[in-house]
Amino acid sequence: MKKILIAVFLAFIILAVAVYIFGRKEYSVLADYKNTTYTIDGQSVLLQNGVASTSSAPGSASMTTTQYFGNEVRGDFNNDGKEDVAFLLTQNGGGSGTFYYVVVALNTNKGFVGTNAILLGDRIAPESTEYQQGKIIVNYADRAPADPMTAQPSVGVSRYFDVENGKLVEVTK
Repeated sequence: MKKILIAVFLAFIILAVAVYIFGRKEYSVLADYKNTTYTIDGQSVLLQNGVASTSSAPGSASMTTTQYFGNEVRGDFNNDGKEDVAFLLTQNGGGSGTFYYVVVALNTNKGFVGTNAILLGDRIAPESTEYQQGKIIVNYADRAPADPMTAQPSVGVSRYFDVENGKLVEVTK
């Protein structure tokens, strides 16, 4: 009887340690999407804690800052059974523009892998990001084509995206 109690106690300890280790690993993988490389306009950008700063041009003192904006939505965007994250990034090159991009962090067994970024616009007003019927939907306000860049965004826009072969693509409604 004493041997059975010791065996049950040891099995419980092993199970508790396994839950602790695998639970911590899953948490750290989920946090990694803010420490992943994304491709913006053909350039690799490595976020560290959601931010990346690089020289705007070789030898230039001007910096381009790419930053996690948010508006994230979670879902299995590439149908592999793992929860991925879509969200917005901003990029500012030191001028008056703030460019907004949508990206996806694909959850893999080795952590998150960033996709290419797709430009939404300059100085838009993000509203929401959704995942419906297998599509990522980004809703935001933009300016009318004839409006100057100084005008407040007032025209509602919804754009639809999908992940195909590891690449983020825009799709028609």
